[in-house]
Amino acid sequence: MTDAFIYDAIRTPRGKGRKDGALHEVSSLKLSAGVLDALAERNGIEGHVLEDVIWGNATQVGEQGGCLARSAVLASSLDERIPGLSINRFCASGMEAVNLAANQVRAGAGRAYIAGGVEAMSRVPMGSDGAAIAVDPSLAMKSYFVPQGISADIIATQYGFSRDDVDAFAVESQRRAKAAWDAGHFDRSVVPVRDINGLTILDRDEYMRPQTDMQALGSLEPSFKAMGEVMPGFDKVALMKYPHLERIRHVHHAGNSSGIVDGAAGILIGDAEFGKAHGLKPRARIRATAKIGTDPTIMLTGPVPVTEKILADSGMAISDIDLFEVNEAFSAIPLRFMQAFDIDPAVLNPNGGAIAMGHPLGATGAIILGILLDELERTGQSTGLATLCVASGMGAATIIERV
Repeated sequence: MTDAFIYDAIRTPRGKGRKDGALHEVSSLKLSAGVLDALAERNGIEGHVLEDVIWGNATQVGEQGGCLARSAVLASSLDERIPGLSINRFCASGMEAVNLAANQVRAGAGRAYIAGGVEAMSRVPMGSDGAAIAVDPSLAMKSYFVPQGISADIIATQYGFSRDDVDAFAVESQRRAKAAWDAGHFDRSVVPVRDINGLTILDRDEYMRPQTDMQALGSLEPSFKAMGEVMPGFDKVALMKYPHLERIRHVHHAGNSSGIVDGAAGILIGDAEFGKAHGLKPRARIRATAKIGTDPTIMLTGPVPVTEKILADSGMAISDIDLFEVNEAFSAIPLRFMQAFDIDPAVLNPNGGAIAMGHPLGATGAIILGILLDELERTGQSTGLATLCVASGMGAATIIERV
């Protein structure tokens, strides 16, 4: 098969996903087109040189509905002959866009793609598109549906993570994110969002709360305790499926869960001939991709089995991986990943993660791949793995290798 290379990876800063957030007045279309324009300008992309733009977003309704990918192409400086494909694998949409593009290149179906995603969570509320697994009783009852926060608390209960454990992980995420920003670790990849006059709207992740400490987090009430224990009583649904747990310990809250934010990210992927033709040097090879379905109730355990799958498929071992990016949807997810594979915390999310900087659903998969690539280059290491848990019980992963 033909090798698929990453030539560039950029992202916007992440704005608070509220009406007073810096990016609230910027549409999903504008965020997306801005990323496409930046990639085109930085890499001299002109004419019909891309096979496609594959763009993920999780809430495909309103301004994020239709084929947002094609709309973004038309709103950008890209040639109108380049089509667009919108995809949805919930939180892994941005990663799945990259993986799909890479596998198209590897199979010879086009020499170059831009792939990534967007989510304007302040403008298009999470869940506003409806989801059969949550709203159709025939499926919700069959799958023992509970909200993701309950699922995170089930994981904490099942694998023995205490309130102190999940809070300590969140404090460290905040510390690492601030240290990374202060040290300029994101300078290469973050492209400021500007207004029509060229004035900067946002040039730094807005959600971070570097003053966070254990005392501050300790004062927060668990976010999912009431919906679990009182109304609508999702704990009883979970315990019907997992009676061995006896009770669900509610430990997650806003401070140790991923932030609701706005943002977009894109990655330029191509074969060797594309790079030679355009004078571009590849930064990494996409060595392997994988996806998997998992238990839809506990829901967020996907990073462990999908990592087992991608390693088996590629003939690798966990010891072959130098750095890991595991999306911090909730503290329990990366904690479980480290527990399952006995991973040194120092090599997992060394620049912080979504607890500190936010999780713009459709963009996060592309964001963490870009962060992983930058960190491999910064530290002189070779191989990295990025993975996310996915709503309704799925997982996605990508292994990249510097060249």
